[in-house]
Amino acid sequence: MDKLVVEGGIRLKGEVVVSGAKNAILPILAATLLTDEPCLIKGAPNLCDTITMLKILRSLGKNVGLDRGIVTVAANRHKNFIADYKFVSTMRASFCVLGPLLAKLKKAKVSLPGGCVIGVRPVDLHIKGMKALGANISVESGYVVAKTSQLKGNHIYLGGIYGSSVLATANVMMAATLAQGRTVIEAAACEPEIVDLASFLIKMGAKIEGAGTPIIEIEGVKQLRGAEHTIIPDRIEAGTFMIAALITKGDILIKNVLFHHLGAVIDKLEETGASITKTDNSIRVCFKRGLKPINITTLPYPGFPTDMQAQMMSLMSITPGISVITEKIYPDRFMHVAELNRMGAHIQREGPHAIVEGVKHLSGAPVMASDLRASASLVLAGLVAGGETTISRIYHLERGYENLEDKLQRLGARIYKEKE
Repeated sequence: MDKLVVEGGIRLKGEVVVSGAKNAILPILAATLLTDEPCLIKGAPNLCDTITMLKILRSLGKNVGLDRGIVTVAANRHKNFIADYKFVSTMRASFCVLGPLLAKLKKAKVSLPGGCVIGVRPVDLHIKGMKALGANISVESGYVVAKTSQLKGNHIYLGGIYGSSVLATANVMMAATLAQGRTVIEAAACEPEIVDLASFLIKMGAKIEGAGTPIIEIEGVKQLRGAEHTIIPDRIEAGTFMIAALITKGDILIKNVLFHHLGAVIDKLEETGASITKTDNSIRVCFKRGLKPINITTLPYPGFPTDMQAQMMSLMSITPGISVITEKIYPDRFMHVAELNRMGAHIQREGPHAIVEGVKHLSGAPVMASDLRASASLVLAGLVAGGETTISRIYHLERGYENLEDKLQRLGARIYKEKE
C-alpha cells in the first residue's frame, strides 16, 4: 500500500490539463450494456474506478480496452446479468449497471454497492424507479435481484430527503431508453454528468428531452446502436486545482475546463478575493493579497458541490476569520475534520455545520485519508503546511484523480509516493 509525502511551503505556478470526468465516464460505460454494437469513448481518465468499471463490463460479457484515454467496448458471445460483489462493493457508481442490464436482458442481479465512507447513501430511489418501470425487485443475500417481461414507461418522482440523486437519475434514464412508451422523471438530477450521459444515449439512438433540468422525458425505442463520444472535463478536479492555486498563494492556468460547470465554485472563490480569469476552455486562478472568510452550503447542482466541500475547508482553515460550511447532501461527510485539526486547523463540527476559524499556518503531520475528496483536502493542506505531511490510504485518491502527483510536481510541488 502506498502513501503520499508532501513537503509544504511551495508556491505553485504553471499550467495543468484537467482529465475527463470520473462521474461522467462511469455511467456512460454502464450505458454500453444497452447495445450489442461497438462503442468508442474518448477522454477517459485512467483511474482505479474506470478500471473497476471495465472489469465489471468484462464480467458481464463485453470485450473492453483502454489505451491513451480511449475506451473500446464491444460485445462477445457470452452475456452475464450478475454484477459481482467483489467489484460493486468497492465503488458505488457501479450500481448503475442495474438499469441497463434490466432493460437489455430483462433481468439483473447486482450487489449492493460500496465506495467512500461519507455517510448513509441508500439505493431506495434506484429501486423505486425500477419498480415504477414494471420490474419485480427483491434483495437476496446482499444482491438486488430484478426481473421483468418488459419495462414500461411511467411518471416517476425521484426526489430524496437530501435532494435529487445523480446515480438514480442515470440508472432510471438508461432503463427507460428501452422501455415501452414514455417515461417522465420528475426531480431529476441536473448535474453536467447527467447531460453528458444523455448526450451519449442520444448518439446511441435514444429519445431524451430535458436533461439538465428537473424534468427529463424519455420515449422508449426498440434498440440502441453503438456510438462514439468524448467525456466532459472533470469539474471537481478543476475546482481542486483552483484551490491549490489559492492555498499556496500561487498562479495556475487550468486547461480543458468548462467554466459554466463551475459557477458556484467560481462565485465562492471570487467572494474570498481570488483573481479568476475565464476563457473558452481554461481558467487562470491567482492569489492576490489576502483571502476573506465565507459561508458555504452544499446543494444539488447548480449549487455548491458536496464534492468540493472538503477542499474548500482546507482553504478556509488558513483564511483569517471564521467560515461556516454546511453540508446538506451528506451530513456525515466530515471525516477530514479530525485530520485537518491534527495539522493545526481549528475546526469544530456542530451537526451538519463545520465552524472553521482560520489559523496563520498548518503543520505537517501523518494523516489518514477516509474518502476520495477528503484525500484531496489533505493533499491541499499538505501543500501549504510547514514541514512534511504523510497521507496514508491514498487508494481513495487514485479512485478519482488521474496522475495528481505528476500534475502537482509539474506545478512545482514537492510531492512523491512511498511504500507504507
